[in-house]
Amino acid sequence: MAGMDTDLEALAALHGVATWYRNAQRQRVDVDPDVVRRVLGLLGVSADTPAQVADALAAARTPRPPATLVLHQGQHQAIRDPGVLVDEQGDETPVSGALPARLAPGWYTLISGKAHTTVLVAPPKLPEPPHTWGWMLQLYALRSARSWGIGDLADLRELISWTLSTHGSGAVLVNPLHAVTPTHPVQPSPYSPSSRRFINPLYLSIPDIDAYRHGSRALRAEVDALWPDASGPDPRVPDVKGPDARIDYDTVWQAKQAALELLWRAEGAPCPEMPEGLRDFATFCALAQQYGPHWSRWPSTLRHPATASAPQQQVAFHAWVQQQCTEQLAAARDAARRMAIGVVHDLAVGVDPEGADAWALQDVLAIGVTVGAPPDLFNQQGQNWGLPPWRPDRLAATGYAAYRDMLRAVLAHADGLRIDHVPGLWRLWWVPPGASPDQGTYVNYDAAAMLAALTLEAYRAGAVVIGEDLGTVEPEVTETLEAERMLGSMVLWFARDEQAPGTPLLAPRRWPRQAVASISTHDLPTALGFLRGEHVRVRAALGLLRDEAAEWAQWRAQRAELLGLLRAEGLLHTENDNENEEEIVLAMHALLARTPCQLLLASPYDVVDEIRQPNLPGTTDEYPDWRLPLPVTLEQLQQDPRLGRVVAALHPGK
Repeated sequence: MAGMDTDLEALAALHGVATWYRNAQRQRVDVDPDVVRRVLGLLGVSADTPAQVADALAAARTPRPPATLVLHQGQHQAIRDPGVLVDEQGDETPVSGALPARLAPGWYTLISGKAHTTVLVAPPKLPEPPHTWGWMLQLYALRSARSWGIGDLADLRELISWTLSTHGSGAVLVNPLHAVTPTHPVQPSPYSPSSRRFINPLYLSIPDIDAYRHGSRALRAEVDALWPDASGPDPRVPDVKGPDARIDYDTVWQAKQAALELLWRAEGAPCPEMPEGLRDFATFCALAQQYGPHWSRWPSTLRHPATASAPQQQVAFHAWVQQQCTEQLAAARDAARRMAIGVVHDLAVGVDPEGADAWALQDVLAIGVTVGAPPDLFNQQGQNWGLPPWRPDRLAATGYAAYRDMLRAVLAHADGLRIDHVPGLWRLWWVPPGASPDQGTYVNYDAAAMLAALTLEAYRAGAVVIGEDLGTVEPEVTETLEAERMLGSMVLWFARDEQAPGTPLLAPRRWPRQAVASISTHDLPTALGFLRGEHVRVRAALGLLRDEAAEWAQWRAQRAELLGLLRAEGLLHTENDNENEEEIVLAMHALLARTPCQLLLASPYDVVDEIRQPNLPGTTDEYPDWRLPLPVTLEQLQQDPRLGRVVAALHPGK
């Protein structure tokens, strides 16, 4: 690999493209210059020859007004040319020399001659989050006797009402409820959505739709006959037990789509009012059902929303479906109004490159690029998540409008927001088209702008913000989250003292206050799964381990270390490593309660002794990722005495 040219390095720095980075061992890794040139090209910067590099450098260094200006409330900002400042209501204020000193938090446009600059004024910081506890929930897995083969928004509402009134819980974190493309096969992963701006209709409760509740007996009977597995012995008692139990997304969507079409027609096939974003999404859904889920293969005139059209009846149907989703999600949130926090939504790090957002927002996304992670000890070839990133230059040029609108869409239904892979607000690992994950580099974003927009929109929504900052994370990320009063993430398996020899498990009193504490996550073993080494067993069975013996040895050492910590804390009272597993799981929850963390989250998987984790990273069809139901129904969970014991351990004052 040839060395990095000085001018190429300077050009890359001006466009936020990394020419080197530090790996998980904090060692410097230099990026191949050809990779840097390819990534610059993806940003519209030609850098294949010295002459192109020189021209691009001169262009990048030419002074020009900023497309977006980020301020915090009360911050002084001088301006070169007089102009007019326009607020979100369209009111104009003449400005000269400097912007007004006491601008309220919000979005403004500064007009000076032909130049238009977006001015983003963020509040100083978010309010202090309350100290509380709650549940982290994979909603699809929480099936009840009334749901159609998958946990739905009525189940969420019921869980919220019950856990609030019975146990006084203060929050429910749900997996991303982002929309999928309404075609078969249905994408099961909530982290590869078609759109982050709209809601997955698979989560609709059909019996709670007004057209069903107010419909004729004959209509309800026709809809009821569509119930998945209605030919079975009793469809109201879903089979959620056994190692072969799976959530059949395709069957569920087939049944729900047919029911929704019946109910929509019964209402007279209404066409709701459609803002531009909803019209684009509904148009995409209609076109996907006609031409297939891959918009890059559609007729050329349909590949961009500016030139696409679809049958208005089908567009109206998909808009009506989103209206039902909004109403039911609002009802679930309303049930949580007395919670200390309420419903916390999860924001996926990206979208399906063939999905609705990639189609509608292709002008601000790097289509063809995918994001992932550089090589590390566990993934020596790196990771490719298959998701297109925002283009930082296009975001800035458009005043971060697409990012802002996405945040508003999710926060419209949220009391809190968890940001998956929050370091992505600072930088993302870009993998050029056709390249392997190790042939990428980091592209930096304007973190000040990304965070200011997030802070402003969360502030307006009154929402708590949680940043998933697990793994190898630059200190700046965690420090900034704390400064903005956003919560970081602490997981029992990863809570270690990085400054001590051997990086031992961290005593609970030393966990940070401004964080969310949990035993595990959806990508990690459950409490019982860890105790039994299920995460090692299943990866060995699937051939995913390089050294099975070493993995088992590491697990035994980690298990013994965890039990040692629980004993040192006085939460276990015997020296028998094979003591009652339920007592160990309760001790884990009790350890969380000893931390100063602002929010403590428990998982139903750990209550009911599930050993299988929801998702096994590095697998697709080899493991039933996102398809595993809880081994009990919602009704059974409510009656399970183990739940009360977990609540008592997690919340001793209850």
